Amino acid sequence: MAHRWTGQLTRQDVTPEAAWLNRRQIIGAGLGGLALAGLGQGARAAEGGDALEPNSWDEITSYNNYYEFGTGKEDPKRNADQLTIEPWSVKIDGLVDRPGDYAFDEILSNMTLEERIYRFRCVEAWSMVVPWTGFELADLLELAGVQSSAKYVAFETVLRPDEMPGTRYNVLDWPYVEGLRLDEAMHPLTIMATGIYDRDIPKQNGAPLRLVVPWKYGFKSIKSIVRISLTDSEPPTAWNKANPREYGFYSNVNPEVDHPRWSQATEREIGGGLFSKRKPTLMFNGYGEEVASLYAGMDLQKNF
Repeated sequence: MAHRWTGQLTRQDVTPEAAWLNRRQIIGAGLGGLALAGLGQGARAAEGGDALEPNSWDEITSYNNYYEFGTGKEDPKRNADQLTIEPWSVKIDGLVDRPGDYAFDEILSNMTLEERIYRFRCVEAWSMVVPWTGFELADLLELAGVQSSAKYVAFETVLRPDEMPGTRYNVLDWPYVEGLRLDEAMHPLTIMATGIYDRDIPKQNGAPLRLVVPWKYGFKSIKSIVRISLTDSEPPTAWNKANPREYGFYSNVNPEVDHPRWSQATEREIGGGLFSKRKPTLMFNGYGEEVASLYAGMDLQKNF
């Protein structure tokens, strides 16, 4: 099994559950068509502020961003229930010793589930702290047997136009795909998440299995994964294909490399209060001590 990682964040650092689930509602004004500026009421109790009043279940589940179910903020609530997640399997192929279709239950039976409390930084310049439940991706890759010629890991989201009405439109080149370098994928910080707040991940948030790479922008954490392929060449990624000028392959959190349409130097903390100041964005989202060595000698302006 892979090395177990122990972080410094605690439950007191976690973004309030209502703010996490309802983040699209409490973000108000937009920048370049992307919601950035507004913040929800209240502050984290751990920082001495008033606790957030929980939103209703309808509010919590009405605003989400999962384009396969539509681009409107209420579309995931209206449409995600159509997604069938049982049974579920993940095809693992390419440069592995034991390729095949791995049933979700089989995967879980071979993994060590644990809680990881991570910072989460969106490319839209907002942030939060999330308690994930999951297992290290390295353990799953070791289960399949990584061959010595493998250099990259490619991921693919389920594509079911009959269940995912958003895929009937050319918002992106479906299916949604992502990729990591093998050393990034095998890093102990990289996990496959199955739960949030001690519950199964809701369908609109990527059930039943999604990637979480905490030092990269959130769109790298691909949802509802059905295929993992080991390759010897850099795989295509959905947002990079859509706009390579704005979304690089690496997409590491980097306050020194701005998005072409806004600064990445600061961020808004969800749950931080309506008039809270923007806080500085940390290099690698604060995980530089653990991951900076992966990029030693690289030009992070060019390899953004």
